[in-house]
Amino acid sequence: MDSPKLCNPLVLAYQGDVVYELLVRRRLIETTRLGVSALHRETVKRVCAHYQSQAMEILEPMLTQEELEIYKRGRNASSHVPRHADVLEYRRATGFEALFGYLSLSGQEQRLEELFEAFWQPPQSPAKSK
Repeated sequence: MDSPKLCNPLVLAYQGDVVYELLVRRRLIETTRLGVSALHRETVKRVCAHYQSQAMEILEPMLTQEELEIYKRGRNASSHVPRHADVLEYRRATGFEALFGYLSLSGQEQRLEELFEAFWQPPQSPAKSK
């Protein structure tokens, strides 16, 4: 494989999508006692474009120049935007996924964990009914 930096940004986003979802699933399994259905709901909530776009607001000031370039390439890549998605959120999420894909393919696992940790919020405990 060529240098991950030379990859099509949508290919990086394709890789980043799975890398990020695995990070979310692993963290939920390690830190909660949720059942499979609740794990699925919590994962879906965190892998959507809206959540990833919000995460980028936290991450963007932390990025190196190289990471920022990868993010922007992903964000600006031409792709289909689903009907139900906000265009700006979807583009930011694509940039987020491209960044995670790049870090994964370039072997920067520690940096992946560092960025993931920067925006991770534990799931809210369900309210107990009285």
